Amino acid sequence: MSPAGSSPKERFSDRVDDYVRYRPRYSHEIITALQHACGLTPRHVIVDVGCGTGLLAKIFLENGNRVIGVEPNAKMRQAGEQYLSHREEFTMLAGSAEDTALPAKSADFVVAGQAFHWFQVETSRREFARILKQGGWVVLIWHDRDMESIPFLRAYEEFLQKYSIDYSRAAHNKVANYSALEHFFHPQPMCMIMQATRQTFDFEGLRGRLLSSSYAPRQGPGAERMLAELPQLFERFAENGQVTMEYKTKIYYGHLEA
Repeated sequence: MSPAGSSPKERFSDRVDDYVRYRPRYSHEIITALQHACGLTPRHVIVDVGCGTGLLAKIFLENGNRVIGVEPNAKMRQAGEQYLSHREEFTMLAGSAEDTALPAKSADFVVAGQAFHWFQVETSRREFARILKQGGWVVLIWHDRDMESIPFLRAYEEFLQKYSIDYSRAAHNKVANYSALEHFFHPQPMCMIMQATRQTFDFEGLRGRLLSSSYAPRQGPGAERMLAELPQLFERFAENGQVTMEYKTKIYYGHLEA
């Protein structure tokens, strides 16, 4: 089944390996920012919703936190369990943003990295408010490609729009923009912190990064045309055999009204 016809909970089933290898990591600067903004300490219990392969959970575990991952996709869940299997303070559960299966008032922080745009907003808000302790925080994080920073990223955006299956619907910045997130936190205020993140890729890395996206076709004529043109895009912008992706890492945070 193509991503366009897949349930949001199943969209990444055929691209787990590329996701693990080629998606941008989360910096420990996020932890530092949350320490200052939200009073994050190692004693806080973190619920990582849409935990996936565990990339975001990892930095909280390294901060000393107890982390409960919630992930509906079996293959992503398995990858996350394997990635963090050496961490005794990590637990992965089969659940969703709309139904975490966690007890009420069990989380100090509910976090989501590169995932919230797949959630059902109203149902998720109720569920997050239910599992949060009084005064708990919701933290939503995205790596947004900084398309104004370098010409390669503008060309890559055009490439995605040309070949991707449902990019305009699935791309997170199309559906989880600032005003939509303000509405999610309303009537509580929402705050945002912005940081910088960078990846560099050789050609195989760029190919893997492209195929890690749920809206990129992996088979069929469209995928063949896309992958046939990708070397041309790479060669146009590569310097010393690499291209760079610059990101604005956006951290949205606030409380929810029960």
